Amino acid sequence: MPAQPADGPPTSGIWWEGAPAGGRKFTDVGDVKLETGEALPGVRVAYETWGQLNADASNAVLILHALTGDSHVIGPAGEGHPTAGWWPGMVGPGAPIDTRRYFVVAPNVLGGCQGTTGPSTSSGATPPAPWGSRFPRITVRDQIAVEVRLADTLGIERWAAVLGGSMGGMRAVEWAVTWPERVDRLMLLATCAAASAEQIGLSAAQIQAIRADPAFRGGDYYDVPPDRGPTVGLGIARRIAHISYRSEPELQTRFGRAPQKAENPYGDGRFAVESYLDHQADKLVRRFDANSYVRLSEAMNTHDVGRDRGGIESALARVSARTVVAGVDSDRLYPLWQQEELARYIPGAGPVAVVSSPCGHDGFLVETAAVGALVADLLSE
Repeated sequence: MPAQPADGPPTSGIWWEGAPAGGRKFTDVGDVKLETGEALPGVRVAYETWGQLNADASNAVLILHALTGDSHVIGPAGEGHPTAGWWPGMVGPGAPIDTRRYFVVAPNVLGGCQGTTGPSTSSGATPPAPWGSRFPRITVRDQIAVEVRLADTLGIERWAAVLGGSMGGMRAVEWAVTWPERVDRLMLLATCAAASAEQIGLSAAQIQAIRADPAFRGGDYYDVPPDRGPTVGLGIARRIAHISYRSEPELQTRFGRAPQKAENPYGDGRFAVESYLDHQADKLVRRFDANSYVRLSEAMNTHDVGRDRGGIESALARVSARTVVAGVDSDRLYPLWQQEELARYIPGAGPVAVVSSPCGHDGFLVETAAVGALVADLLSE
């Protein structure tokens, strides 16, 4: 009999949340042994669900979010979720993931800052204090180990489908390789079998931007209000990341060399593209924790599905799920060759489904109609 999930917010103080729980649920999954050998005590998972689990628990779909996402896949901003859902139009009655048929589960990732155990949650120390700099390094495999515990808690032995894009795709492919018997269908979007040198380098630059902020204080900044934390470093990291999330042609078409309204970029003003990046940075620092950004970026850099498994080809041969691999033609962060590698070695995956979009990597989130059609086709098989 699975343990009952908690309906209320975590009893341990969480610095970054601010608002009480809304649609989120919480469950404790116990101590988790990490790949480093360290045990992370008292792990709690925040998650959201839509639809109803059927009698034999065979209709459950797992959705895994990207780096700065969370459990709030759909719905308005509100209590417990500072922004509207990150994948609108994808889940609900009559949507590609039809909640009249499927029970949808979306957890916040281990190391995150929206309810699941991470650097900003209490370490269990006396007196209570956030983990901060003491939160251990984690890997993608550690993250899915926690998600396996969540599935066990919910009584789900086999997912009808596991879907993920970007960082979520890393977790999705690890699910299918580590637990092939627990994944019936698999959707991998704009992701890879192993982080590339460029991806590692881009993440490393973002991590260093955060650590260079004097307000970061080595990761122990939770004794000050959020607006006095390492917002400058986190904002720079977001600017670097967001350039890689969009395509060069799109940025050129949208902004070119235009000034920002009445500002003079040849004086002390900004170009329009600078204002755009400032806006993206400002949005993120209001809702995300710098320590989580560092730990999750480090985890993404560790991603290599072939590590200790005889290489990528050998590892992907373990996948037994019916699989769709999709990529975005303008994605310069996760280029199509990485999806082609996944499709080449996953048995029966077929050719990569290429989504045409000017939006670069973010196309997997923006092109709802095209991606939704692929998801609906996979689930209807």
